[in-house]
Amino acid sequence: MNRYLLGAASVLALSLLAACGEATPGKNEGAEAAAAGEYERGPHRGRMLRDGDFALEVTIFEDGVDPEFRVYAYRGDKPVKPSEVKLTMELGRLGGKIDRFGFTPQDDFLRGSGVVTEPHSFDVRVVASESGRSHKWAYQSYEGRTVITAEAAKAGGIKTEAAGPATVSDLIDMGGRVEITPEGKAEVRARLPGLIVSLSGRLGQQVRRGQVLARVESSHSLQVYTVTAPIGGTIVEKNVNVGDTTGDRALFAIADPNQLHAEFFVYPRDAERVRVGQPVALKSLSGDGRFAGEVEAVLPTADVASQTMLAHVHLPPQASREFRPGMGVEGSFAVAQADVPLAVRTKAIQRFRDFEVVFIKVGNTYEVRMLDIGRRTPEWTEVLGGLQPGDVYVTDGAFLIRADIEKSGASHDH
Repeated sequence: MNRYLLGAASVLALSLLAACGEATPGKNEGAEAAAAGEYERGPHRGRMLRDGDFALEVTIFEDGVDPEFRVYAYRGDKPVKPSEVKLTMELGRLGGKIDRFGFTPQDDFLRGSGVVTEPHSFDVRVVASESGRSHKWAYQSYEGRTVITAEAAKAGGIKTEAAGPATVSDLIDMGGRVEITPEGKAEVRARLPGLIVSLSGRLGQQVRRGQVLARVESSHSLQVYTVTAPIGGTIVEKNVNVGDTTGDRALFAIADPNQLHAEFFVYPRDAERVRVGQPVALKSLSGDGRFAGEVEAVLPTADVASQTMLAHVHLPPQASREFRPGMGVEGSFAVAQADVPLAVRTKAIQRFRDFEVVFIKVGNTYEVRMLDIGRRTPEWTEVLGGLQPGDVYVTDGAFLIRADIEKSGASHDH
């Protein structure tokens, strides 16, 4: 990692609140205690909440089921029948959403009424009653969350945008080659047989349409006539010299390097999906040159046995700044497109535990969001769940936030 990224990572290591731990905002010692999971644990490895001689042990059970709350009650450290306890719980999530849970007795515990969705990061309020007494607790249980000042985020190159609709394409990737179009090539021939008396055209010379390239003395009339360039471009072949006689051969070949297309061999498995007009994203084999084009023609090849097709992708004149004739290219063909209601930029997606995630931003706080993913392209990824339209998420610098959270000891601990 270079010096800049090391510095950016350093400024991002601010106010981390550990996964499912308890912290006091603004106090380093509180954050360190949370990161270490320093709270009392009960017999089921859950968080103990005490009020006098009454206590609750709060666990999130995930073994073979969707995550759910299971709460065990104690009086004087002895188990209490769950039917003797009334319990409710509220989870305040980043951004203001509140999840509410009722509880019903089951076996030796109270079972929460719904799924505890990821991330397990929230401000918790618990209200319980038993034997005519009421009890209340509040604590913080954060996971995958960190606080970064605006100045630190700017220094780290962090950028954000709002999640929303996008057009997601089904892509087919193929290799091809840049060629000059048929309209961009021309052979220069003499109109009548005769003796070449002068040549002004040179190999590699840039010529304009109508420019005189040769003078020929007709064998029949002995009159001298001129031979001109039919198109503008570069002379890529010179096949005669002064004193030669003209014949069926071309005197010159001219190519216009601004009239380009890319040619791709399309094999049978893809032939029925490639159509004229489809957009194609092209890049050079080095990845330095990139351009957008579209399929202008799909033609059968001469090889009948292979059943391949030849797809021509049009390139506008300005593409000649990046691509040269004969250059190898890679093309991503958008063979189908769909407008989806919610998508994020693919580059924003990171790995966190066993999930693919993005990091949302609320004020100066950043927190992980686990995604249910649909279609994916190099630019956009469809989101089926885990994010809401309008959520502001990190597009650039997300790997620094993930590294900051992981380095600071965040865990998934209940």
